[in-house]
This record gives sequence, C-alpha cells and structure tokens, in this order.
Amino acid sequence: MTARFDESMKSPLQSWMRALELTAPIDRRESPTLPVLLESLAERYGAAPALTDRTTSLSYRELADAANRQARWARGHELAPGEVVCLLMHNCPDYLAIWLGLTRVGVVVALLNTNLSGEALAHSINIVSPRYVIVAPSLIPALRTAQPHVIGLVGYLAYGPCEPTEFSRLDLELARLPAAKLTEDDCPAPALDDRALHIYTSGTTGLPKAANVSHLRLMQWSHWFAGLMNTQPDDRMYNCLPLYHSVGGVVATGATLVSGGTVVLRERFSASDFWRDVVEERCTLFQYIGELCRYLVARAPQPLDRQHSLRLCCGNGLRADVWEAFQERFGIPRILEYYAATEGSFSLYNCEGRPGAIGRIPPFLSHRMQVALVKFDPALDAPLRNESGRCVRCGVDEPGEAIGQIASAGGQQGGRFEGYADAGASEKKILRDVFAQGDAWYRTGDLMRKDAQGFFYFVDRVGDTFRWKGENVSTGEVTAVVTSCPGIADAAVYGVAVPGADGRAGMAAIVVDTEFDLTAFRQHVATRLPEYARPLFLRIVAAIEITGTFKLRKQELALEGFDPAKVTDPLYFDDRQQEAYVSLDLTLQERLRTGTIRV
Repeated sequence: MTARFDESMKSPLQSWMRALELTAPIDRRESPTLPVLLESLAERYGAAPALTDRTTSLSYRELADAANRQARWARGHELAPGEVVCLLMHNCPDYLAIWLGLTRVGVVVALLNTNLSGEALAHSINIVSPRYVIVAPSLIPALRTAQPHVIGLVGYLAYGPCEPTEFSRLDLELARLPAAKLTEDDCPAPALDDRALHIYTSGTTGLPKAANVSHLRLMQWSHWFAGLMNTQPDDRMYNCLPLYHSVGGVVATGATLVSGGTVVLRERFSASDFWRDVVEERCTLFQYIGELCRYLVARAPQPLDRQHSLRLCCGNGLRADVWEAFQERFGIPRILEYYAATEGSFSLYNCEGRPGAIGRIPPFLSHRMQVALVKFDPALDAPLRNESGRCVRCGVDEPGEAIGQIASAGGQQGGRFEGYADAGASEKKILRDVFAQGDAWYRTGDLMRKDAQGFFYFVDRVGDTFRWKGENVSTGEVTAVVTSCPGIADAAVYGVAVPGADGRAGMAAIVVDTEFDLTAFRQHVATRLPEYARPLFLRIVAAIEITGTFKLRKQELALEGFDPAKVTDPLYFDDRQQEAYVSLDLTLQERLRTGTIRV
C-alpha cells in the first residue's frame, strides 16, 4: 500500500477539512473565476495532459490557449456579458475549452442535452434566448428538427468538419485567432457572483428547465470535491458521464483540473469496455452514477476486474446492495457517495463510506447547511401543514421531503439558490413560511429518511418525475408525446420498479382507438423522446380513472405495475434488442424479475 493510498483512507474529518480549506477563499470572494484560474494552471502544469479522449488530448497549456482563442472570438463578435451561447456537442476535450473561453468574457453558456431533438430541443434553446448555437456535425440532424420551432434570430455554428451546410465553421475561425492570455485591459473578468452556465434539469413537471450556475458555484463545486477526493497531479479521472450535466461537466472535470490531474473522457459508458479502458488509461478515479456500478456487477467475472489502479469512486445513486458487491468484487478502496442537485441549496456527503447512505451533515457544518425533512401529503402533492400553517418535521427514520433553507442574497455557498432562467419556475421550487413567518426553503422533490446517527437515505421522488438511467424523466413531457400519437385517446405515464434496477422505468397506460398501431407508436416516441424517457412498458386500458380532485390515479397504476398475474389488461414490453414492443406474458415477466433480460 502506497503513502498516497494511506492519505486517501484517513478519517472523514480530514476530508471535510481539506474541502473547507480549499473553498474558504471562494467564500471570502478572494479567488478568481475558473476561466481565469485556467491560465495559472497552464503556467504551473504546462505540457501535462488536462483532457484526453480516444482521439484527442489537450495539455493544460493547449486547453488555456484554446479557451483564449474562444474568448477572443466572442470579443470579435461583440458578445456582451450576460448574453447566451448554446453548446450542443458530445463529450470531447474541446467542449471544456469552448465554455471556459466564452465564460471568461462574461458570456453565459447553455449546455444542451444531446439526447433531445424537435420541440424539446427548441424549448431548451428558446428559454435562454441565445445569440448563437454551437453544434457538433453529428448533432446537426437533431438540431435541424428543432430549428423550425426556435424563436428569434439565432446564429448557428458548426464545430468540426461537416458536409456542405449553411452553418459557419467555428473551429476554422478559432484557428486563425491568437492564443495569448487575455488581460484585464483586454477584457475585465466576470465576478464570482456572475452567471456562467445554464445547466438543464427536469423538475417535477414539464419540459427541461435551465438552472442558473454562477462562477462562484463552479469554483465551489470544483474545489470542494477536490478536497473531498484529495485530487493530485498524478490522478486520472475516468469520466463517461455527459458534459452537459453538472456531475460529468463540472464536478468530475473541475475537481481534477484544479489539482493538475488528467480527465479521461468517454462519450458514453460501456460495461464491456470499462475495466480494459480504466486499466489501459491508468485511471485512479471514477465518477459514477449507481446504475453504472450495477451494470458492472451484473457482468460475469473478468480477469481485469482487479487489475485497475482506482483508489476512489465518487458519485450518487449507489444502492446498498450494489455498493457492497461492487466494492468487494472489484477491490475499490474507497467510495464517496453524495447527494446534490444542480440548482439545490445544499448537498450531503457520505465521507464515512456507509453503504446505502447518501450523506450526513457533521455538527461543525450545521450552520452552513440547514436541511430538514418534512412530512409529505401525497393527496396534495405538497408538504403537510399543521393547524398553525407550518410544516411538520419528520421523526427518526420517517420518510419526508428534503428541504434546504435558502440564504439571503450574497451569502456563502451553503444555502444559495440561484434558480432558473425562468423566474416563475424558480418560485415554484421555493417553500415559504415553513417553520417561521417569512422563511424560505428549497424543495428538492425527494423523499428521504434520516437515521439516529444523522445519516440520510434516499427513498423516492415525489410528484410527477421519476429517475431512470441517471436521468429525471418528466411524466408531463412523456405524456404530451404519447398522446400526440395517432390512435391514442388518453394516457397516464408513471414510473414502475423493475427488479434489480435503480430508479423507475417508464410505463404508460393508454386508451386507444382503431387507428392505433403499435409499430407506429414505437417509431413515434423514438423520434421524439430520448431513450431513457421512452415508455419501457405499455398497458392498454379502457379508460383512465381520475380522483375526485381530477387527478389521474397513477399511484394505483404504478402499484399494479406490469405483472400479468395481477393485470388483466394487455401488457407490452419494449424489447430494445428486437426493436419492437412484444406481448408481456408470465414467461417474459419472470425473465424480467430474475434479471435475465437487461433493461
């Protein structure tokens, strides 16, 4: 065991202390922004690799140079601080260079979900009113489906070689620009409290929302996780999570880069290639979501299972049973599980490595993170209020919605709520007069419980959103697509538990007429929804029942699930290998129950 390994295994208190030490200057507003810091990192680490994928590698110097060219391009096109540019690209080293360069001059970059197309993609563009959209050639077809629905004058730029198109080539423009460092005389750097990014997140209802992310938040995330993971220049982070998400795009990348390490990027996760990739790339860190770990555990044992150099895996959504199997089988020294939301006012961290827990708040940090669990009323789809109109705290191990107190404007990271591009959407996430007149708390939409030792455990989502394949799926968005299909008169969309799988898979109860065609329906949803949001199960019903308050009885439907022994209605399963919905009988249901079919 090396001295480096010993350091990573020291007490949780030391992890907290490192995180606090690294973020203290940021709290005091004494640190630069991340794009300004990049130049210092380039001077310090120079030719050391910063970002690499299968075809490209950028050193720290090259990353800073690329960002400087991007910043000069923005200045040359008279992009003003606060104006927005959308970025639609798959994982690659240039992705970081583009948004770091644009944010250096005060431009706000909206990181578009690469799974979207059509009206959903257009919605994501419209809500931030960008000047430009930068797109990878491979995603131009998806963007074209959205263009007819985009509002306002928007410029479109391709990044990379593509067939003759009406889009200008941004990469060619950048190649002609100087890479020299921008000084304050060239362009004043944005302040820490200025907005840097829009990162999209699905809330309890509706289409994606664009969360506001400040430069302060980027610096806090990067340095806090650098402290917790104790990242160093010899670390290599394996990152196959999308760069348009806060976890893959900021936490995994920022925490590694601010310490001089290397981020190994992959466009997507592959269970069959994972361990060979990690071994060949000499990775020491892995940023996970729990579903990825489950896939790895489900595979047959391989010779490479324990030949890796991973010292720590960091992420969220790792169930206790998968955690223990994953850690034991693959010999993972340390797992750092945490809970956070892009727009959230608080985070939880399990520095102790307790399987199944999403974190706790040590007593010495309780003043920074005011978190409560309050009783939830499913009938009202809101926290329960007592006779005085106040929310009711949960007892030990009693599930309730997690809420975090919102600090006053200008406060430190703990308790900050920066909201969304849509002010109305921001207000819906705020719970007021919770425990006292005038207080304000952020609603997570997550049910949790807290044990006697102060550890929090995730229970489920509340409202009309469920989580599948690491993504929040809005039932409202899916329902709109489903009911727009010819032959469907009515529909209810909900999440159902699948044995051995994390989260809940999508299921739709549909009322059909003679025009309905199962094959056409599958094609309809496949062209309008990302794969994780498409209903995995269908149930054809005579009618959709509603409650006395005109709410769909989705809870009863979800409880009945997809068991043919309990449900007499026709049931179908989306067999992704056959690329067709197939009849779900008892034999197929048993295969799903035992996990012989991968979902």
